[in-house]
Amino acid sequence: MAKSKPLSSSMEDYLEAIYHIASEKGAARAKDIAKSLNVNSSSVTGALQVLSQKGLINYAPYDVITLTQEGTRAALDVIRRHEVLKEFFAKVLHVEDSVAEEGACSMEHSLPKPILERLTQYIDFLEICPRAGTEWIKEFGYFCASPGKQEDCEQCTSQCLQEIKSKRKRRGKKGAGRTLTELKPGEKARIVKIRGGQSTNKRITEMGIAVGNVIEVEEVAPEGDPMDVKVKGYHISLKKEEMDGITVEVH
Repeated sequence: MAKSKPLSSSMEDYLEAIYHIASEKGAARAKDIAKSLNVNSSSVTGALQVLSQKGLINYAPYDVITLTQEGTRAALDVIRRHEVLKEFFAKVLHVEDSVAEEGACSMEHSLPKPILERLTQYIDFLEICPRAGTEWIKEFGYFCASPGKQEDCEQCTSQCLQEIKSKRKRRGKKGAGRTLTELKPGEKARIVKIRGGQSTNKRITEMGIAVGNVIEVEEVAPEGDPMDVKVKGYHISLKKEEMDGITVEVH
């Protein structure tokens, strides 16, 4: 069987737009897509026909448009590339949000998967590693904003070591052996163990959650269920029984 050609950047833009519109309204209409992408209706019709032929959307003239399972996977892949790039530009390189957004939009279609994975790992490393961490990233931002100013590296290293020791004392045993349900929005941790029933573990694995991954809590429902998290650039909603089975270590 011949391998299908990769989607063009234009087709990926359509999938991304359909996903966001459908997430907000339940389904997308041609006029919504045209407005989102700032294109005319004839262009939208042609694109929808191509995506339908590829089995990525459910489409019929004058009807609502939804993504197929394969289309959803493709759309999420594009969105993930965009968000990882934007996060790297904004958080690590301290580029302004508008510029980071523009850069992510222009590069998301051509970013090879191995580089995407390394960027994700690099962001996690900087924010979790005690020798780097968020303070290191903040100092880089200061360095970029104040060219020509140099800090005393020896003094900075000494201060860093002191902060690491203080954090370890404060954390004690609280950093390890915690379940995901104990984390608050904004907190990041590394997954050290996953347990649960066969169906639960299968769903978690399919979502890309694995031991060693860094997981960030984004939002928690008022009753604590569900919890929205981010793992490897993916935004995922977890049920309570899934959260209870994930043990993490907070750095």
